[in-house]
Amino acid sequence: MYFTKEMLEASLKLTKKWEEEVKKALRENPDQQKRFTTVSDMEIKRLYTPEDIKEIDFEKDISVPGEYPYLRGNQVTGYRGRYWTFRMFSGMGSAQDTNRRWHMLLREGQTGLSTAFDFPTLMGYDSDSPKALGEVGKCGVAIDTLEDFLALVEGIPLDEVTTSMTINPPATVLWAMYCAAAQVKGVSLNQIGGTIQNDMLKEFIAQKTFMCPPEPSVKLISDTVEFGAKHVPRWNTISISGYHIREAGSTAVQELAFTLRDGIEYVEDVVRRKKLPVDEFAPRLSFFFNSHIDFFEEICKMRAARRMWAKIMRERFGAKNPRSLWLRFHTQTAGCSLAAQQPYNNVIRTTVEGLAAVLGGTQSLHTNSLDEVYCLPSEHAVELALRTQQILAEETGVANTIDPLAGSYFIEALTNKIEKEAWDYIEKIDSMGGMIAAIEKGFPQMEIADAAYKFQSQLEKDEKIMVGVNKYVTEKQHEIPLVEIEERVGEEQIKRLKEVRRKRDGRAVKKSLEDIKNACKKGDNVMPHCIEAVKNLATLQEICDVYREVYGEYKDPGLY
Repeated sequence: MYFTKEMLEASLKLTKKWEEEVKKALRENPDQQKRFTTVSDMEIKRLYTPEDIKEIDFEKDISVPGEYPYLRGNQVTGYRGRYWTFRMFSGMGSAQDTNRRWHMLLREGQTGLSTAFDFPTLMGYDSDSPKALGEVGKCGVAIDTLEDFLALVEGIPLDEVTTSMTINPPATVLWAMYCAAAQVKGVSLNQIGGTIQNDMLKEFIAQKTFMCPPEPSVKLISDTVEFGAKHVPRWNTISISGYHIREAGSTAVQELAFTLRDGIEYVEDVVRRKKLPVDEFAPRLSFFFNSHIDFFEEICKMRAARRMWAKIMRERFGAKNPRSLWLRFHTQTAGCSLAAQQPYNNVIRTTVEGLAAVLGGTQSLHTNSLDEVYCLPSEHAVELALRTQQILAEETGVANTIDPLAGSYFIEALTNKIEKEAWDYIEKIDSMGGMIAAIEKGFPQMEIADAAYKFQSQLEKDEKIMVGVNKYVTEKQHEIPLVEIEERVGEEQIKRLKEVRRKRDGRAVKKSLEDIKNACKKGDNVMPHCIEAVKNLATLQEICDVYREVYGEYKDPGLY
């Protein structure tokens, strides 16, 4: 027991005395709200005491950094030896435009790269596809061929800088391009490091960027996990993402539960399909969480996530390697918390959310720019967002000690509560037959929809507050410069694509695509064939069309 019997008795006595004083105080100064809740509508008590964490076992439930259950972090030295990676999400227009932004950010102190792709690329279509009309380069970088990718990484030391790529249905193709680009530049596959998001289950649940049905989508993910474990040991072949689940309107508990259950699904598939021992690939699994505006809820969610994943890997999968138990994660501040009204308030929101991520022990962080609610971030806005992280790291002292909020009655009690409710969700999904079965039943989708509706209703009734939106509203307009992608970007991209098609060896491309098709039909790993195909200048869509032909296309039952 964490506290002695005598300590608990003393605490209870003091608490009862305090409660009597509260009653008197409330007669003169009533509470400002009827209910005090988190953003996720979790009830928060007025005061937390030893009674709330009396069942905690320090060694088993909390421990020290670098020791099971890793509640306090994976690294024994925390941020003292190394800050989290400053990884700003960037992608705009052409590969050349994005490359210039990357170099600017690296000059300003960014320590890792992160790529946003345009919508056609995300969906597996070339820039000259009719489905790409009007979208080329508008919300990220357009990538059609290996030549685009080589332009994207021009001047980037791929053996020194890690790169994250937010790509899902065509993840095998974009990763193949990265691998091929490294080889062209004389960098071996065992030297490159980075992450592909590559999380399709959350697409079916929340973001809705999908191509093939769930089962073959998961197969392609397992292909990348297997290939990475054998040939690209420094690469995180999946970033199991709760971020988009939260952006779709979920609660913190739902984000945590659905993300970890997705992770379980992927581990089960790799073990079953690829026959890989869990310790051969689990150390390279990574996660991606949202840091929303409710400061303490987010910190507790991240702490709970580490403890839960450690338990899952040890107890459910029998992992022996300590690194298999580590939940390594990137964090992005909440896009859904940004407001178009009074946009400079977004700087403050992002700062608070970034601080929560750091106190929650993130390994990597993107801080949103104040103008992202309007457009792709300007250089000025993204520099300010980067400086926010640097000030947190260098000036505030928050990196001086590890998990400084540990032992707080409130923090530990809230961490436990979030974890318990997340386990309840996981058990429910298990009873349905797993996450794919739950998705087919529409369970996580409906849970998120209900939570989103509830929050919006509370906002409209002023039960939840957004400053500048439903309180402290002003008619004053704050002008900010907007980044616009000109139509010529798409026109020039299409010209480059046509030139690549003109000069390449068509027979080599055809053979490469046939090899991919045969691998899909046989259940073989597609990655070696994808790398060969992109080296022969096969396009993104040509490879994705093979997937669509063999596996079929997915249609959301909620829409059809």
